[in-house]
Amino acid sequence: MDQEKTKLTKETFDRLREELNQLKTAGRVEIARAIESARALGDLSENGDYHAAKDSQGKMEARIRQLENLLLNCELVNSSEAHSNTVCAGIIVSLLYDGDSEPEKYLVGSIEEKPDGVSVLSPNSPLGQALMGRCVGDTVEYEAPNGKLTVKIVEIC
Repeated sequence: MDQEKTKLTKETFDRLREELNQLKTAGRVEIARAIESARALGDLSENGDYHAAKDSQGKMEARIRQLENLLLNCELVNSSEAHSNTVCAGIIVSLLYDGDSEPEKYLVGSIEEKPDGVSVLSPNSPLGQALMGRCVGDTVEYEAPNGKLTVKIVEIC
């Protein structure tokens, strides 16, 4: 089964690659030191520092695997080439749901690119697919889990 490629901007790709490098080098060294220090405290069965360090190690290794997979299976998009009047990956779009009075802002892209105060909308989701290539003022209908929903594109940033 083919895995959908995550769309990332070059800036996010570089930031994630740097995070991966930091975790695999300095991060692993720091965790190893914390585990070594906790072991020196004695009995590991009741050693909270040791268990906390091992838990941190597990979380860090999971993040390393997540980043390796993401960077290996991503597609780079150039957000600077995105047409300011067309929805595409890497842009922020304001949508007004049918029946609502206030629009909601979404980044069309990966959670890894999420700016503060903006929700993320996957380009591969039903709404994301319905929005791709559309313009400001377009009304889009898509199939949600609870039935069809209608949104209007208010702004593309």
